[in-house]
Amino acid sequence: MYVIGIIAASMAAVAYGVSTVLRALGARRVAVEQREEGKAGVGGDNSPSVESTFSTLVDPAFILGTVMVIVGFAGGAVAARFLPLFLAQSIVSANLVVTALLGTLLLNIVLHTRDWVAIWLVVLSLFLLGVSSSPGVKDSASMTFHWGLMIATILLCTVSLVGVYRGGKFAAPIGGAGAGLLFGVIACSVRVLDGLEKFDILTILGDPAAWSIAIAGAIGFYVQTVALQVGAVSGVTAMLVVGETAGPSIIGVAFLGDSAHPGLGWLAVVGFIGAVVGAVLVAWYGTGDPDHFGEAPPEKGGWRRGREQVDDADR
Repeated sequence: MYVIGIIAASMAAVAYGVSTVLRALGARRVAVEQREEGKAGVGGDNSPSVESTFSTLVDPAFILGTVMVIVGFAGGAVAARFLPLFLAQSIVSANLVVTALLGTLLLNIVLHTRDWVAIWLVVLSLFLLGVSSSPGVKDSASMTFHWGLMIATILLCTVSLVGVYRGGKFAAPIGGAGAGLLFGVIACSVRVLDGLEKFDILTILGDPAAWSIAIAGAIGFYVQTVALQVGAVSGVTAMLVVGETAGPSIIGVAFLGDSAHPGLGWLAVVGFIGAVVGAVLVAWYGTGDPDHFGEAPPEKGGWRRGREQVDDADR
């Protein structure tokens, strides 16, 4: 089961990475079409319109990306049942690497040395987590914990929706982090969901964790879509990765008995911190306005964030 969980988590990482790039491509095409038609898809305050969001949802590239989300969800669900959450979510978070690589091909994103350093920090940290994690997991929790997941889901949905439409320049990172935390709720809910071992649909439907999965999945997907409209894909994905990795990992260790191999707890901590720091670095260097129209000046290299400014006299 441990090996199956590793394979499933890896499949989820690839599927989620492909999905993010395809959905970002859909958001870009809609933005270009709306500008050609004289419509404002994203306002001057960086706030998206509901109309532009729904136009993005029906774009062919976005629809294909949505199919990949379903594949990723299936893989992530299997991994959450068979692996410690800090390992399952960290492997799934490798979709950041897939997103970055595909983004260079489909979205013309330029990766600098600093970006590659951050990406490889994530990869090596995931390797450390894999080496240190213990295969044993506990897949049950009290009903109080189940209801707690439901309450957390409702609060996160409210904050995320308000943030992406009222957050101004912070809308993209709020949306990315909010979607990540909601996807993390899904992992925790799948882990403790009743009625799976001896399949019983009535038991599943009566479990608050099942409703948490449905609500968090729908709102998380929507919030991430809005964030991709108003923010750089690498930055949004990195914030999502931090949210979906840190939250479930902490909950798994604190409440669900997740642990490392005896004597390797320090290695798990190093791997976990490295994965989060690497994702934050990608977010820091990749967070910015979406270059839907190919008009933004190129990003500077080096370790100081910023864009190259072209002087009128040099044009």
